[in-house]
Amino acid sequence: MSGHSKWATTKHKKAVVDAKRGKLFAKLIKNIEVAARTGGGDIDGNPTLYDAVQKARKNSVPLDNIERARKRGAGEEAGGAEWQTIWYEGYAPGGVAVYIECLTDNRNRAASEVRTALTRNGGSLADPNSVSYQFNRKGVVIVPKEGGVTEDDLTLAVLDAGAEDVNDLGEAFEVVSEAGDLVAVRTALQDSGIDYESAETSFLPSVEIPLDEETAKKVMRLVDVLEDSDDVQNVYTNADISDDILERIG
Repeated sequence: MSGHSKWATTKHKKAVVDAKRGKLFAKLIKNIEVAARTGGGDIDGNPTLYDAVQKARKNSVPLDNIERARKRGAGEEAGGAEWQTIWYEGYAPGGVAVYIECLTDNRNRAASEVRTALTRNGGSLADPNSVSYQFNRKGVVIVPKEGGVTEDDLTLAVLDAGAEDVNDLGEAFEVVSEAGDLVAVRTALQDSGIDYESAETSFLPSVEIPLDEETAKKVMRLVDVLEDSDDVQNVYTNADISDDILERIG
């Protein structure tokens, strides 16, 4: 689940160490292939590829796997798949908007898996453009607090690079910018010696829907099922789940 909440950071941390690690690796490798195919295989000259490689490295994807994916995407090595990016829109329990990014080599399979996941978990598929307008494309950089960085340090570092907000997510800070300012924000952090966990474009909801505990459980279950699909790359929602409810759910 990607989104503007502590839930996103909690799930991200868990994903690195849980049983889905292989699926996470596969999705990060796909990102590298697509970035190299779209913008070329030169990491220094392709910011999207740079960020995809950095994210894979920070999630412990083996360097050999990263390099092979870069070469496949750039056409330097055979075996690359024809990945297509497809977006699906739907609703989860409680009227929560769900915006689903698929990266697939089989459009029919992806559509079937998304539809099945939604209908079997209290959701429904929606018509194109009925949900997407509720989300804004933004640059999002996650900075862990482990290095001792403070919110003031962070704000000072990114203020002139186009950052719009610095949000405290509990274990990390979230720096939000316009998507076009992502590279400038990331570079400003690097120049300031501040380590970051990930830097990527994301889709943040313009308005969030607060959920009670039972509805939160249902929405989280649906998101888990969607993310379990090999074809689903990211799931964005406008769910607002409080820290108290997150703790009770466990």
